[in-house]
Amino acid sequence: MFWILFLIFLLACFAAGATGGMFPPGDWYRSLDKPRWTPPDWVFPVAWTTLYLLMAFAGARVALAPDNGLALAFWALQIALNTLWTPVFFGLRRMRAGLVVLSALWLAVAACLVALWQVDAWAGLAFVPYLCWVSVAWALNLSVLRRNPDVAPA
Repeated sequence: MFWILFLIFLLACFAAGATGGMFPPGDWYRSLDKPRWTPPDWVFPVAWTTLYLLMAFAGARVALAPDNGLALAFWALQIALNTLWTPVFFGLRRMRAGLVVLSALWLAVAACLVALWQVDAWAGLAFVPYLCWVSVAWALNLSVLRRNPDVAPA
C-alpha cells in the first residue's frame, strides 16, 4: 500500500512541477539582474526532483498513519501553493505577487513539517530540505524584485 500512495503523492508533485515546462524562465528571467549567489540552472531540476521524492515519501508515510488529517491538509495546501508560484512569477512575471505566494508557501511548508513530524518523525525530517530550499527561493525572489524594480509584469 505504501508504494501505491507514494506514486499518487509523486504524481501530485510532478503535476506541480509540470508548471515549469508550461511557464519556463526564458529570456525574460535570464535578462534580470540576479545576485551572485543564484544557483546555476542545472541545480533547479536536481533539487526539485529530490524534493518531490522526499515530499512523496512524507505524504505516503503519513497517509498510512492514524490522526493524519491536519498533516495531509497542510500537505495539500503546500503543493497547491507550490503549483501556483511558477505561473505567477514566470507566466505573469509578477515578482511581487510571486513573493507573496512564496511567503504563503514557506508558512505552509513550515506548518506541514511540524504537522508531519507530530505524526511521523521521518516524514517531518523529509520536509526539512524543502523548507530550506523554499527559504532560498524566497530570498532569491526578494533579491530579484529589489534589483529589478522597473521591470513590468507580462
